[in-house]
Amino acid sequence: MARMVFLCDGERCIECNACVTACKNEHEVPWGINRRRVVTLNDGRPGERSISMACMHCTDAPCAAVCPVDCFYRTDEGVVLHSKDLCIGCGYCFYACPFGAPQYPRATLFGSRGKMDKCTFCAGGPHADNSPEEYAAYGTNRLAEGKLPLCAEMCSTRALLAGDRDEVADIYRERSARRGYGSGAWGWSVAYTADRGGAYAPGGRALEEPERTS
Repeated sequence: MARMVFLCDGERCIECNACVTACKNEHEVPWGINRRRVVTLNDGRPGERSISMACMHCTDAPCAAVCPVDCFYRTDEGVVLHSKDLCIGCGYCFYACPFGAPQYPRATLFGSRGKMDKCTFCAGGPHADNSPEEYAAYGTNRLAEGKLPLCAEMCSTRALLAGDRDEVADIYRERSARRGYGSGAWGWSVAYTADRGGAYAPGGRALEEPERTS
């Protein structure tokens, strides 16, 4: 049985937010809720990287460990889902999740946050596959149709990978072997910056180093 995972390649992400928009459109996510978001580290400084973040569908999910009503469950593919019928909006999962995946669309009486919403890996929820009830509460069930999450399919640079962990690992392993790491890495930092007498422009054309004046 496949074990589904997400992986975002920080060397490829260009912060275009296509994954965020694709998710909102596909599932008609409520206003103010982003099941996926792009986080930029070291913004405007050397070493800047952007990462697309959502629920990582942990093997030992902390959100499920702290839920007082046991509304979380795992599918055979390893996707962590929850039942909105059982959710009481206590917010424990929000504080336990290291990725900030659980979100709440509105506050209600007595301090309740309403029904929690998060990334479903495009796997729907506990209702019948592709039923109107499932779509209204959780969005499209693409996995039941034999498709991968739309956020990954819409990624223009293929930075966001989704699918079986063995296949995702093979793809990333091949990328790493081709570009390397550290001083020998072949990536944006090498392709578009000065390196041994010249800077490499797009298309592999070397630009001449400007004349130096004394």
